[in-house]
Amino acid sequence: MRAKGQITLPDDVRRAAHLEEGDLLDAEITTEGILLRPQKLIDATQAWFWTTDWQAGERDADADRAAERVSTFASGEELLGSLRQRSKPTRQRKKL
Repeated sequence: MRAKGQITLPDDVRRAAHLEEGDLLDAEITTEGILLRPQKLIDATQAWFWTTDWQAGERDADADRAAERVSTFASGEELLGSLRQRSKPTRQRKKL
C-alpha cells in the first residue's frame, strides 16, 4: 500500500475483472477481509435511461408486457393504421 492508501492490483486480476485505468472500486469490510467491487459509471449519453421518471416508465412497460397489454405490428404502416383507428375523428372542412 502506498502512503495515500493507494494499492496496486496485479495484471491478471485487473484483466479478469475487466478493470481499466480510472475505474472506481467500492471497498467493503467483510468478516473475511476487504471486498473490492468495480463501480462502473454511467456514460453521460445514456444517463437519461437511469432517471427516476424513465425507470418508472420502464417498470410500467414491463407490467404491461407481463399482463399481455401489448400489440405487435408487422410493419410501420400497420402501426400507423392502428393509431389512426384509435384517434379521434377530425372534422371535415366544407369546401366552398
